[in-house]
Amino acid sequence: MATYVIGDVQGCYGALLRLLEHISFNPDVDQLWFCGDLIARGPDSLATLNFIKSLGSNAKCILGNHDLHFLASQFGFSKLKPADQLQQLQQAANLAELIDWLLSLPLVYQTANQQYLMVHAGLAPEWSVAEAVKAADIVSKKLAHQPEKIFATMYGDTPALWQDVTTEQQQWRFTINACTRMRFCLPSGALNLQEKGCPQPQTTLVPWYEFWRTKPHPELFFGHWAALDGFSPVPGIHALDTGCVWGNTLTAYCIERQQRYSVAGIT
Repeated sequence: MATYVIGDVQGCYGALLRLLEHISFNPDVDQLWFCGDLIARGPDSLATLNFIKSLGSNAKCILGNHDLHFLASQFGFSKLKPADQLQQLQQAANLAELIDWLLSLPLVYQTANQQYLMVHAGLAPEWSVAEAVKAADIVSKKLAHQPEKIFATMYGDTPALWQDVTTEQQQWRFTINACTRMRFCLPSGALNLQEKGCPQPQTTLVPWYEFWRTKPHPELFFGHWAALDGFSPVPGIHALDTGCVWGNTLTAYCIERQQRYSVAGIT
């Protein structure tokens, strides 16, 4: 048995199939974990969702910012762009079923033994791991049962600090921003949601994972940050978005072998 954690697929169904062939994925015994952003901008989001959903218990998935944006659009709280390449998904015969399945996915996945944790973007510096899991679970339960309430308040960059949260709606927004949008923070730990590039030593912005260098945490896996090209300098924190949708690679990390595997993305 092997467990493979896979970075942002973003509708690159062909690359996903090549990656599974490369790792000799056996659906009878192996398990796939997906770091979110299953869809959007790639050429075949519908096939990607149908395939991953068909894996059943062999797949563990979390939501990314693109997945949430698509869901919000289906409830009338956002608009998709042609570049999202989601027209085929929007017209799918099983669209309602796929929406229900996406709404059932969590923001964070942690194993029962608390040894491993997967999140799309990262964990806010102010949180402990337990606080992060609790905050994410609150949002996930609300998404599953009252998604409109989440989407009505999801968009926005404030509050930037967990300590400044004063309402339930702010709690949801901060949690979604940290778990699905964050890359950098200010030295205070405040979320910066604008900068998307590579870490630069001459700036005041700090990659979120640097705050966890000295904090206790399980082995962490995250996607979202293609500019890192799969590199995180903090031991036990693994970056897995290697820019498949931008023509780079799609990457999987085998937990048992502690080894990475990559295949070419869109060509």
